[in-house]
Amino acid sequence: MTLQTILFFLIILPVMFCGLLIALLVNIADPSGDSFGRMAGWWGRFCARVLGIRIDVVGQENYDPAHNYLVLSNHAGMADIPLLLGALQLNLRFVAKEELGKIPLFGWALKTGGYVLIKRGQNKEALKSLFKAAEVLKNGRSVHIFPEGTRSETGSLLPFKRGAFMVAQKCDRPILPVTIIGSSFITPKKSLRIQKGTVKLIIGTPIDTRGKDARALQDSVYDIISSNLARYSSEAA
Repeated sequence: MTLQTILFFLIILPVMFCGLLIALLVNIADPSGDSFGRMAGWWGRFCARVLGIRIDVVGQENYDPAHNYLVLSNHAGMADIPLLLGALQLNLRFVAKEELGKIPLFGWALKTGGYVLIKRGQNKEALKSLFKAAEVLKNGRSVHIFPEGTRSETGSLLPFKRGAFMVAQKCDRPILPVTIIGSSFITPKKSLRIQKGTVKLIIGTPIDTRGKDARALQDSVYDIISSNLARYSSEAA
């Protein structure tokens, strides 16, 4: 057990529990979820400071915080979500699996905070639930999806699922591609160990989705994230 793991249980979890209680009240007062989004951003930055995680952002100038985007990134560690919430200056909602919404307190806060909870699978019901993300985007908020659908055990890029790009095609909002490097070391998959270190976020140039089909968008985003993984991973090495 590392010091960071101890800090997580002694500090992060109690603060998160108290924050969720406050969030439920905040979401009643502000049902848009915007206030909850600001709280989530603070929580992400708080987690990074307490756990000794440095966030190195490349390409901050590539997006406008006043606009909204479909944010797509690779997924290599449990730290990805709080780090993205803390680093990206966006009114951001995450797409999460439906099962998380059933967790007392935590799931209630996600639902009332405007997060998009989707069914797993490739059937019509799963796709219909995913399309709720398009409605959130049309209402002026940014939405994040992990197109791999699961975390990578090694940090290498997994194949992309098509659902995220069908959302992109439907919502007509620009895609903001983000590459995450280093989070697989901070919070390895299938482990409770947390280690301090540096996570690099590479924010790419937004991709115009108008007039492009899902397959073309999928290939474009995959090429950007995979090339940034290769480039910046080698620089770090």
